[in-house]
Amino acid sequence: MLFLPLPGEPMNDKSVITGKTRIYGIIGYPVTHSLSPVMQNAALQAAAVDGLYVPFAVEPDQLATAVSGLRALQVCGFNVTIPHKTSIMPLLDELAPSAVQAGAVNTVVNQGGRLIGHNTDGDGMIISLAKDLECGIAGSKVVLVGAGGAARGALAAFCRAGVASVIVVNRTLQIADDLANSFRACYPQVKLQVSTLPVQAELALSEVDLLVNATSLGMAGEKIEGLSLALLSGHAKVYDMVYNPTLTPLLSDAKKCGLKAANGIGMLVAQGELAFKLWHGMSPDEGVMQEALSCFYATQQRLDSL
Repeated sequence: MLFLPLPGEPMNDKSVITGKTRIYGIIGYPVTHSLSPVMQNAALQAAAVDGLYVPFAVEPDQLATAVSGLRALQVCGFNVTIPHKTSIMPLLDELAPSAVQAGAVNTVVNQGGRLIGHNTDGDGMIISLAKDLECGIAGSKVVLVGAGGAARGALAAFCRAGVASVIVVNRTLQIADDLANSFRACYPQVKLQVSTLPVQAELALSEVDLLVNATSLGMAGEKIEGLSLALLSGHAKVYDMVYNPTLTPLLSDAKKCGLKAANGIGMLVAQGELAFKLWHGMSPDEGVMQEALSCFYATQQRLDSL
């Protein structure tokens, strides 16, 4: 985090906010839960970048006004979170291929007044899978639970990474089929199938290498009904994009079944690192964002125990 010095302390580039300080941020509604300011400010300070990253609460009906304001204020870049990831797309000047494929924007770069939308979520997930689960994606068979925005970004990343097959599992079969159809023409080499919960999905579980939850189920302690991890083979791995709580019912079930599993914290960090590189032309110091999150969680646990 960036702080002004206390009276009597020397002033330095890392602690002083001036007219030259570059502003970055995140827009969403609500946005108070976002951990991006924790990660990004830690990375800015470690890299000695004269910048500040702040959260902006933007109600849905104020999105267009907010984007115009960010442009006018020459904010250098910003992240986009729920519920604006799709609705912001027509308000931008250009969309990178990653955003077009994902059908969503999570990172905006201001290039001389032109706002360019990117999506780092999918590639962040691939990085996290390799790092946190030692999971090679090329040639693998995947079950993807969900067919919303997060699932679309994940499916795009899986196809780019060269998976052998993906089964999109959703309660509403037509939505899953629409998602799969939007990628079939671009990636004919990837076998894309759809299924509903519970019966059809359960029959497919025995053959997959990786199961990914791309829904919000688990944030409030919910189980994904009709998804039996006992049917997975012993080598299969489980990834839950949900990271709060850190141990979701899905991850708890995976642990009981002896399956290697991870939550979405690694994805959060990786997508943030990719956004940092888009803004600054360099990667953040290795591990600085992860360490900032670890310190934040440790502090929260101490406060909760008081």
